[in-house]
Amino acid sequence: MAQELCRTYTSSVAERIYTEGLQALGGKPDYPVRPDAAILESFPNPSPGSDYSISFDCPEFTSMCPVTGQPDYGRFVIEFVPDGLCLESKSLKLYLFSFRNEAAFWEDLSNRIADDIYNLLKPHSLTVTGYMNPRGAISITTTVRRSPNKVQ
Repeated sequence: MAQELCRTYTSSVAERIYTEGLQALGGKPDYPVRPDAAILESFPNPSPGSDYSISFDCPEFTSMCPVTGQPDYGRFVIEFVPDGLCLESKSLKLYLFSFRNEAAFWEDLSNRIADDIYNLLKPHSLTVTGYMNPRGAISITTTVRRSPNKVQ
């Protein structure tokens, strides 16, 4: 009985409310070739009255060095306290994948990703931490914070 109720709820409510209009979810994706904030998608926060955070650990980020053109590898951890919207994970994966051939400094990438996510979600707070893998025995870590009371 409980399983049937759960299936009914999932198909009738979650599918309709939380996936309506989402383009990235389901099916084989068309991988984007250029970064674009329009790739990111959101859905209504299912617990808007609850004080909680959401964290995405993205360990397979790649981009290109703007000077040498060599690949840069790293990891992003994206954490936010949602207000009205949550970030759809597959769209985030496609968005981050789109940086694969983007030539940019790590500091620029971190701020750009934070701005794009913040502008979409308008969360209570957002922290994007980027960990660039060592190159020439030096790694870089950036931490970008966004909130409604901080000037962008």
